[in-house]
Amino acid sequence: MRFNQITIALTMVLAIFASTALQAQDQKAQRPSPAKTATRMLDSLSINVTYNAPSVKGRTIWGALVPYGKVWRTGANEATTFEVNKPVLIEGQKLAAGKYSLFTVPGEKEWVVVFNKEASQWGAYSYKKDMDALRVTVKPGKTKLLVEQLAIDVSDKGEVSIAWENVQIAFGVKEAK
Repeated sequence: MRFNQITIALTMVLAIFASTALQAQDQKAQRPSPAKTATRMLDSLSINVTYNAPSVKGRTIWGALVPYGKVWRTGANEATTFEVNKPVLIEGQKLAAGKYSLFTVPGEKEWVVVFNKEASQWGAYSYKKDMDALRVTVKPGKTKLLVEQLAIDVSDKGEVSIAWENVQIAFGVKEAK
């Protein structure tokens, strides 16, 4: 009899846990900025960028919604993550294998791309510069057409591009030898 009560109690706890996990998944799926992933295998190098893609929705993005000169989560919701399975060179600078938060500091003439050691963050609210593993500077360009929803891509040449509204940046990633 005692064994049955324990079994029933454990079953109820597991059912509640599973229900809560499914509700959290449903809430993430219904966010206005959907979760996206950009992944590429280059020989044995794996590059994986996970982000939430906000939309323009008629707003002015650069210098307004996303201010110039301030750390941006490079997406919406949780901080964007950048993960590599091997040491790499980002724009010629070494970055160890691992998972990082990917932040950017937008500017009119240059952007800073930040790889932060704290991969699990909500937005940039708890961002700490002293946790940066690497910072590289890149030049922004204009897109040919409006990019309504933030798009991050990893090309077969190892270039990561980030485009939203009318701005695009890119940085090179290659395996460190």
